[in-house]
Amino acid sequence: MSKKILLSLKITFDQKGQRLDVVVAKSFPQFSRNHLQKLIKDGHLKVDGKKAKPKDLLRGSEEIEINYLEEPSIEDKPEDINLDIIYEDEDIMVINKQAGLVAHPGAGNPSGTLVNGLINHDARLAYLPRAGLVHRLDKDTSGLMVISKNEKSYLDLVNQLKNRSVKKTYSAMVVGIPALSGFIDEPIGRHTKLRTKQAVTSKGKEAITRYKVLEKMNGYSHLEVTIKTGRTHQIRVHLAFLGFPIIGDLVYGSRKKYAKGTSDSKRSTLDNFKRQALHAKSLTFLHPNSKEEINFTSDLPEDLKSLRESLQAEQ
Repeated sequence: MSKKILLSLKITFDQKGQRLDVVVAKSFPQFSRNHLQKLIKDGHLKVDGKKAKPKDLLRGSEEIEINYLEEPSIEDKPEDINLDIIYEDEDIMVINKQAGLVAHPGAGNPSGTLVNGLINHDARLAYLPRAGLVHRLDKDTSGLMVISKNEKSYLDLVNQLKNRSVKKTYSAMVVGIPALSGFIDEPIGRHTKLRTKQAVTSKGKEAITRYKVLEKMNGYSHLEVTIKTGRTHQIRVHLAFLGFPIIGDLVYGSRKKYAKGTSDSKRSTLDNFKRQALHAKSLTFLHPNSKEEINFTSDLPEDLKSLRESLQAEQ
């Protein structure tokens, strides 16, 4: 079953001289850049009613229209995956994602993802971009995610994220003891040599992270972290940049796995902890329909509770 997609956009004067594909990518974040370029090339995205090219420069007064029939992605098959749904209504769903669950299908993960589980839970989500996902958590990060269940809520939540009005708070356990609180304002972009990694770089995009120490644990720390921006791997990159990598983060923290003086028993505990110690514990946003502010919280999962207890114990 196909679904009609019809969207429009009025180009403003301050967008004059910008490339068409760049502007629509910023204006329609619910679609990937590749998908938008395909819509342009196939004639489903038109400028003033005419077919255009991705590299066309805008004059500053055009009307953009997206008009096409969307089919469910062939990769997005329903699968019976355990979903910890803590809230659901006609517009949204809030889940507590377990560590180890990939958000959506991709290279190396064609199935068994959150998207597959969401479509199994509600087949209508197959017709929304990424099955209603408006943000993501890394595979080995646990915690709260909000899912949209219709186009109206999808666009509303995307705009809230774009406007930075969604409040997200995380628990992180790190190697070392930083200052009691801190503010990290360092741009993040793709690593110049290792393209699968992110890094603090002057050519990156603005990234802002705040943290405070909740507890010191014999050379390790339990932090509460909030982010103003949502760059890929932002918390992991920023904390590693400060010199306090997240426990279990083999990508950004492999050079500093243990605090000074860590006993053999605690080293064994850390070696056997198989994911980054990061959990999305609080999520606050405006409900897309009622416009009331709603907040959801999630306790530390059992593996992080056990890790904290081990680190709290004397050497």
